[in-house]
Amino acid sequence: MRIVPTNRLLFFTGLILFPSSLLGSLFPEICLYTYALIVLFLCLSIIDALFSITVLRFITVSTDDVFRLSRGQEKDLTLVISHQGKKGRHLRMGLAFPPELSSSSHEKTLILQDPEALIRLLWTVTGRKQGQYILSMCFLESPSHAGFWAIRGTLPLHCDIRVYPDLLSERKALGSLFLSHGMGVHARRMVGKGREFEKLREYVTGDSYEDIHWKATAKRGVPISKVFQVERTQDIYVMIDGSRMSARNAAIFQHGRIQDEKRTDEDSQPSPFPGETILERYITATLTTAMAAEKQGDRFGVGLFADTMLGFVKSSSGKAHYNAVRDLLYTARPHRISPDFTELFTFLGTRIRKRSLLIILTSLDDPVLAETFLKNVHILSRRHLVMVNMLNPASARPLFSTPHVTGINDIYQHLSGHTVWNNLRELEKSLGRQNTGFFLLDNSRLCVELISQYMDIKQRQIL
Repeated sequence: MRIVPTNRLLFFTGLILFPSSLLGSLFPEICLYTYALIVLFLCLSIIDALFSITVLRFITVSTDDVFRLSRGQEKDLTLVISHQGKKGRHLRMGLAFPPELSSSSHEKTLILQDPEALIRLLWTVTGRKQGQYILSMCFLESPSHAGFWAIRGTLPLHCDIRVYPDLLSERKALGSLFLSHGMGVHARRMVGKGREFEKLREYVTGDSYEDIHWKATAKRGVPISKVFQVERTQDIYVMIDGSRMSARNAAIFQHGRIQDEKRTDEDSQPSPFPGETILERYITATLTTAMAAEKQGDRFGVGLFADTMLGFVKSSSGKAHYNAVRDLLYTARPHRISPDFTELFTFLGTRIRKRSLLIILTSLDDPVLAETFLKNVHILSRRHLVMVNMLNPASARPLFSTPHVTGINDIYQHLSGHTVWNNLRELEKSLGRQNTGFFLLDNSRLCVELISQYMDIKQRQIL
C-alpha cells in the first residue's frame, strides 16, 4: 500500500501555504490566523490520508484461471471487479503484461457503481510470441475522500495465459488439400489392393497365387485365398529437433529451391511472423499435420528431442490427445546444444514397436551431424518408414543458377552455397539407399509440402 500526493494537494498547498506564510511574515498582527490556517490544512490532509487508507481493501479482482489465444490474435481478457465501498468512486487499474504480450492500453479508469453489482472489464490482449505466461498481479489506484491523495496497491491474480501457434493462416494456405468448411480432407483413390488382412474366402478365377493361404487350402481341400483391405488406421509420428540447429531464424530459409522454374512469386508468401525460429515453424507444421491425421483416422504421436528426449506423446487420437500434443509443444524453446541422433533412434526403437511413419523435422546442413544421422538411421529404417525433412537454406543452390553476381564476394558466396547444395544432394542419395526419404522444404510452404508428403504416402500405401 502506498499513498502519494495528487495534483489537487499540490495545488492547494501552493494556494494556502505559501501565501499564508508570506502574509504572516509581512503582517505580524495576522500571523496567528495564517498559522492556524496552515495547521488546519495540514490536519485536513492528514485526516484525509488516514481515513482513506482502507479504500482498496474492499475491492476484489478476479479473472479466468486459463486464458488461451493464438499468436497474432487479439482477444479480450475479462476481469471481474467487485467492491463494497462508496458509490461513484474512481478506480484506476493497470496490468503488467510480459514483453511477449501486447495490449491496447496499459491502464484503464472506471467508476465504481452499485456495490452489489459486479463490473466486467474487457482488456484486449495480443499474443506476440507463443508460450506460457503468468499474470500474477494487478495494480490499483483510487483517490482519497477529499482527493488530496492517491491510494495505490496491488491485488494478487493467477491467470495462466497460453499463446498457441497460429494455425489459421496455415489452414487458409491448404485450400487445395482441405475443404473450405473445415479440416475435412478430400477423398483420394488408394493405389493398390490393400495390405491389411481382412478375411479368407474360396479361390476365384483371377486371384494371384501370392494370395493363396496354403494351410487353409490343405485343411479344407479347396483353394482358399486371402482378402486384404486398405489399412485405415496407421501410426504417424513427428519428431521435432529442439537443439541449437532449430534456434536459427527461419527467414534465412525463406527462398529455398529457387531453381524450380515452376515456382512463382505468388506461391511463396513471406511469413506473417518474421522473427520466428525454425523450431516455431516446425511446431506449427506438426500441429497442422496432427489435424490432418485426425481427419484421416490415423493415430498421431509427437516427440521433441535435443541431446536427450525432451518430451514424447505416444500415438493416439481424439481431442484430448490433440490438446496433450499442443500443450507439449507450445512452450518448447530451442536448447543451445547439438542433437544426439543416436539417443533419439535408440529411444524410438524401444518405444515404438508397430511399423509407423516417422517424420523427422531437423537440420542436416552440418556435415558432422549429417554423418552421425546417416550412420545410425538404420536402427529405425529396418522397421519403420522414415522421412527426413528440413528447410532448404536460401544459399543452397547449384552454381550458375542465378545471374545476380556483382563482385568477388558474390562468387565466394555462391561457391559456398553450391557446396552446401551438393552435400545435401549426396546425403539424399545415401539416405535413399537405406530406405529413408530426404526432402528439402520451402519455409513459406512448409505445412503444404509436409501434408502433401503425408497424403501421398497414405494414398500409395507405402506404410
